[in-house]
Amino acid sequence: MNMNAARERLVVIGGDAAGMSAASQARRTKGPGELEIVAFERGHFASYSACGIPYWVGGDVGERNELIARTPEEHRARDIDLRMRTEVTEIDVAGGRVRARDVDSGAESWTSYDKLVIATGARPIRPDMPGVDAPGVHGVQTLDDGQALIDSLTRTRGRRAVVVGAGYIGVEMAEALINRGYEVTVVNRGSEPMATLDPDMGRLVHEAMEGLGITMVNDAEVTKLLTGEDGRVRAVATQDAEYPADVVVLGIGVRPETTLARAAGLPLGAHGGLLTDLAMRVRGHENIWAGGDCVEVLDLVSGQERHIALGTHANKHGQIIGTNVGGGYATFPGVVGTAVSKVCDLEIARTGLREKDARRAGLQFEAVTIESTSRAGYYPDSSPMTVKMLAERRTGRLLGVQIVGREGAGKRVDIAAVALTARMTVDQMTALDLGYAPPFSPVWDPVLVAARKASRAVLQGS
Repeated sequence: MNMNAARERLVVIGGDAAGMSAASQARRTKGPGELEIVAFERGHFASYSACGIPYWVGGDVGERNELIARTPEEHRARDIDLRMRTEVTEIDVAGGRVRARDVDSGAESWTSYDKLVIATGARPIRPDMPGVDAPGVHGVQTLDDGQALIDSLTRTRGRRAVVVGAGYIGVEMAEALINRGYEVTVVNRGSEPMATLDPDMGRLVHEAMEGLGITMVNDAEVTKLLTGEDGRVRAVATQDAEYPADVVVLGIGVRPETTLARAAGLPLGAHGGLLTDLAMRVRGHENIWAGGDCVEVLDLVSGQERHIALGTHANKHGQIIGTNVGGGYATFPGVVGTAVSKVCDLEIARTGLREKDARRAGLQFEAVTIESTSRAGYYPDSSPMTVKMLAERRTGRLLGVQIVGREGAGKRVDIAAVALTARMTVDQMTALDLGYAPPFSPVWDPVLVAARKASRAVLQGS
């Protein structure tokens, strides 16, 4: 432990959303005379929006620095000792210290802590297959990754891109590459893109992607990446075909980066993420907290632990950790699994459980789908919208909502997110007093139309 009891030391591992939010909130709570804060970040950047990387690659965001919320110099000006390009290689829980290595020089040193925050994020899944480490193959998780991809796109003469995976990152990167003038193929092992949706809703995304000029290859497992004489990637191979590629983007998903935590003997869940209590304290460890993409969180709908890598959660975790480190009290009760994305002008949103999630949780349910419009049908620029809703059989409790549509569709999922958090029934939802005017909604909002249909299905099924 730190010998100077009058001035505790907080050590933070990870300099992005959760880690630096925790450090900043702790500094707001306790002054420099009471708390020393040391933060380690192995990359070149801290406090940035990883969610914005596809839009930077695609040209919607003009400059890399626009994605940086706060520079290292700004953190240091607040008396946070942020050490960039420094990777923590070991956590000594019994000794209350961490070992860190300077990435550039290789020099190593130990730093003691009184309180520790683990915010090591998530790592992109890189399948163990031939060619996956070849030049021209890119993951997209950090600003360093984004810069490497842009540099590769700038140097590459060819204009053929293959995206492996069709989750949020895969779909967003496919659009970004189309915007850069590439011929894009997406190879997806699922039956439809966006596995966070049910396949019937994913089909709508598939059609929109093809309408954008993206070639979708579903039910296809990548077996290897082929390279040319120069060592660069030249094609993506499945069992049945080869797809020429001048650049490959891996959008297969992420896993919690908990290598350090596992080696230190800290508790991990079924998905490999750290387990914490409601105060984000690592279970069984009084002076260690964890937050962001490296933790598992409680799903308030299913009651099960999940791993969801989202910046919204990471920032909330950081605020809660910083408050608790600073002597206050705050909790993170859990999530309902809300997410939103887009392909061109198609908006994609979901919250709560999919059909297979509900079955896995042992729930019996009714599922309904409705077609509506974003505005009153007679109002100019009204566009179609599809809403799918799941409700628990007999009780009518809302279980999940998926929305696919044009402008004005995506953020409607927030209505359902609030209803899920409040454990509302679909019948109760039909009475919600939502805002209405023809430029914004039909008289019956599409979410409420789905709730009415779900309510009838629950009555008929009970």
